Amino acid sequence: MSLIIENRRVRFEYFIEDVIEAGIVLTGSEVKSIRNKNVSLLDGFVTLKGGEPYLLNVNITKYPQCFVGQDHDPNRDKKLLLNKHEIRRLFGKIKEKGYTLVPLNLHLKRGKIKADIAVVKGKQMHDKRETIKKRDLERQTRRGND
Repeated sequence: MSLIIENRRVRFEYFIEDVIEAGIVLTGSEVKSIRNKNVSLLDGFVTLKGGEPYLLNVNITKYPQCFVGQDHDPNRDKKLLLNKHEIRRLFGKIKEKGYTLVPLNLHLKRGKIKADIAVVKGKQMHDKRETIKKRDLERQTRRGND
């Protein structure tokens, strides 16, 4: 597995409950842009449209060497490839108040671009402060041991 891009903000903003890997339906120019790391997952989330999961608000920059007629819309909704059992499992969990689905990262697996989708619940401000304190303590102990 080769990591392309990670949404690091998710681990700070949310508690991660469950993670599942999903394939993405992409065009050729989108694949080339993603391989060049010209993608942003910051505002991305997953929703259900017509019984199928879609990845929304993920901006994939246009590929510069693409022909004019073959380029893609940067903010196009991307369909996710999941089994019915996985779809039911994920969307059953987010029916509870406060839960949502967000992309954690994009990675290559056997030449295919995959997304790790997480069921998350938002953190309160005091939880975020606690996360910062833990991170600082870990950093200090690592520096002290070196």
